[in-house]
Amino acid sequence: MTAEPFQGLNAISEPGAFTELDRFMFESWGYLVIPGVLSAEQTKACLEAATRLHEQEGTTGWAQVGRGFETEQVLEDLIDHPAVLPKVRALYGVRFILQSAWCTKQPAFGGFGGWHQDGSGAYDFKQLSYPIPLLQLRASYLLTDQSLPRMGNMEMIPGSHRAQVPLPADIRREKGDVPIGQVICAPAGSVLLFHNAVWHRTFAHDGDYDRYTMHYIYSPPWVRFSDRFANDKDYLARTTPVRRYLAGEFERPDAPFGAGYPAKAFED
Repeated sequence: MTAEPFQGLNAISEPGAFTELDRFMFESWGYLVIPGVLSAEQTKACLEAATRLHEQEGTTGWAQVGRGFETEQVLEDLIDHPAVLPKVRALYGVRFILQSAWCTKQPAFGGFGGWHQDGSGAYDFKQLSYPIPLLQLRASYLLTDQSLPRMGNMEMIPGSHRAQVPLPADIRREKGDVPIGQVICAPAGSVLLFHNAVWHRTFAHDGDYDRYTMHYIYSPPWVRFSDRFANDKDYLARTTPVRRYLAGEFERPDAPFGAGYPAKAFED
């Protein structure tokens, strides 16, 4: 059995403000799809930057490269994109950081990925509480077309961030299909915004080209970086105040995250 996308059943959101309907859909399913975030020209520029990152690292097969925003301006510009950041702020408030930014490549004719929830290999998030808290909010920019199944799409299990039991081990071990999986079909330039606890996997990719996605992961300010040990000083010197704040570089005159933590960095 091969999973197919649900026709007419998608948690579609508009760029910009986080509406009451957005909140209901996100709480119910654990994710939103935001079409039309990037223009064709912006998508092309970001795809070229993503390709450069992997060429510079010499990656092969499925691979991911972190912190590309420090060297690629077009990828830096996505950190606080006005189509997405208002939704992140609505879910987190004004105190959060960019925990990591991973550029992933699924190679041509790539197979299925394994089912998983996002989190930390050092400490499983499900040990914290039920439901699993929002500790990694991922904004995934699709840089190659995924408007049909088997184009390296993400497959999500709607509402699984609220499940009290794990996905069966045999399905995870065999990378098996589930009847409630939804293959996310959206054109290049779209964004998939999702909760770390939603069960998901990479769907098969039948194309003769590499599939690229740029992931920005936002977290509470006390979560450690996962794509870098420290921020690049040259990047911090030239970037904007808001992006420096999201990089986790702020004044702490008394103690980490104590009374000296700035109230907000956003102008509105």
